[in-house]
Amino acid sequence: QVQLAESGGELVQAGGSLRLSCTASGDTFSRYAMGWFRQARGKEREFVAALSMSGGLIYYTPSVKGRFTISRDNAKNTVYLQMANLKPEDTALYHCAASPQARDSAVPSTRSSYDYWGQGTQVTVSS
Repeated sequence: QVQLAESGGELVQAGGSLRLSCTASGDTFSRYAMGWFRQARGKEREFVAALSMSGGLIYYTPSVKGRFTISRDNAKNTVYLQMANLKPEDTALYHCAASPQARDSAVPSTRSSYDYWGQGTQVTVSS
């Protein structure tokens, strides 16, 4: 069992930057691949980015590649999403999620691969 808590979301103007944080508790953080998903009003939850247990493997959805950076600090039990050049279409509730892994070899991108979810932090980008 692992509990996840996101923070850092807020209102920002287009072109601005934000850093989201997700802190885990209750289990060994390094046992999980970690991902970020987002859900805009009226739309389904979509994959944003993920990284493997050690952080050595990373995958981004094409719409954020080059603007967003995912990273993790296993010593702090925290995963980050650094977001730059934000656009109004980035407006969404951002969730972090944990995927149990036996080996440091996977970067899952599907919702069904993740067992644990945070409550989300709202990012609103104004035009």
